[in-house]
Amino acid sequence: MDQKTLIKGKIHYVGVNDRHKHLFEGMWPLPYGVSYNSYLIDDDIVALVDTVDACFFETYLRKIRGVIGDRPIQYLIINHMEPDHSGSIRLIKQHYPDIIIVGNKQTFGMIEGYYGVTGERYEVKDGSMLDLGHHKLKFYLTPMVHWPETMMTFDETDGVLFSGDAFGCFGALDGGFLDTRINTDRYWEEMTRYYANIVGKYGNPVQKALAKLSGLPVTVICSTHGPVWTENIARVVGVYDRLSRYEAEEGVVIAYGSMYGNTEQMAEAIAAELSVQGIRNIVMHDVSQSHPSYILKDIFKYRGLIVGSPTYSNQIYPEVESLLSKILVREVKGRYLGWFGSFTWAGAAVKRIAEFAEKSKLEIVGDPVEMKQAMKDVTYEQCGNLARAMADRLKKDRK
Repeated sequence: MDQKTLIKGKIHYVGVNDRHKHLFEGMWPLPYGVSYNSYLIDDDIVALVDTVDACFFETYLRKIRGVIGDRPIQYLIINHMEPDHSGSIRLIKQHYPDIIIVGNKQTFGMIEGYYGVTGERYEVKDGSMLDLGHHKLKFYLTPMVHWPETMMTFDETDGVLFSGDAFGCFGALDGGFLDTRINTDRYWEEMTRYYANIVGKYGNPVQKALAKLSGLPVTVICSTHGPVWTENIARVVGVYDRLSRYEAEEGVVIAYGSMYGNTEQMAEAIAAELSVQGIRNIVMHDVSQSHPSYILKDIFKYRGLIVGSPTYSNQIYPEVESLLSKILVREVKGRYLGWFGSFTWAGAAVKRIAEFAEKSKLEIVGDPVEMKQAMKDVTYEQCGNLARAMADRLKKDRK
């Protein structure tokens, strides 16, 4: 059993896979499922780090007992209180009534509020320690990564970082959980999508957390979603560092709505000219076809953003409006923005996108293009001008 659960030292993986949930948080598609990771430290004093979604408790309990048998668990460490990680607290408490819950001041209010669980607790502050025998744990408070109570637990003995949702990604774990035992290819794009949608607003808190942890000799990252990272630590930290600083690759996301194909033709004309101008990374998203989680992922990935919308009831096309709202919520920075729109008898979309542009504080590139009814020679020329302006701005960053 040890080889199927052992991570390092006396630390074991006891997480579960969810291959049935269609939408994470009721919003974000899970084509590859998702894992809920929990960890058991089988030391002189036994400690459990985070729990799993309550729907999987029986499987979870069987895994725990497969490691420690009938031994008691003395401590339950809660790094993050979202229910996909804290949902089994009440059930664990029923099976291990003497367990001591470890968390910070913010944690305990949430535990009582969600689950009505009280009892003995061990409140930690930044830098607090917990000695389990072989493993020595140190706690680091990392508020707003991405809830106010979030913290991380570092095992000073073996350099294992229990990071909560930080460094996590979508995707169930097929067979193994260690990055050395599975093909990790699909997790990298899912890590960017996870960050963009779940953590994206909190770039500054992530940067503060990275600075706080920068001197630690981390040999293993145990997050609450995705693989246990051992040989890819530098890459994983690099992804979160880059995304939280809103850095991006050269490229353009063209996100548009189109009812009858006319606005889409504008998008196609812009994309064609971008290609002629030497921009190779061009991603086109019809907002009625692409789920916003994938559009946001690409917006976090690429530096250029061009938004297009028809006028709809004197407003922006609803799916475009929804996307713009999500961009504002995430406070995306460092992007270059252009836009275009169409109308039949009264134009409004271009004006409404301009209002978004002002709120976003993104760098505006080129002149907006507004088309009445269908494509004409002048429209092709204006779309080309917008594309060239975006390409020129991107090329300046090459120098």
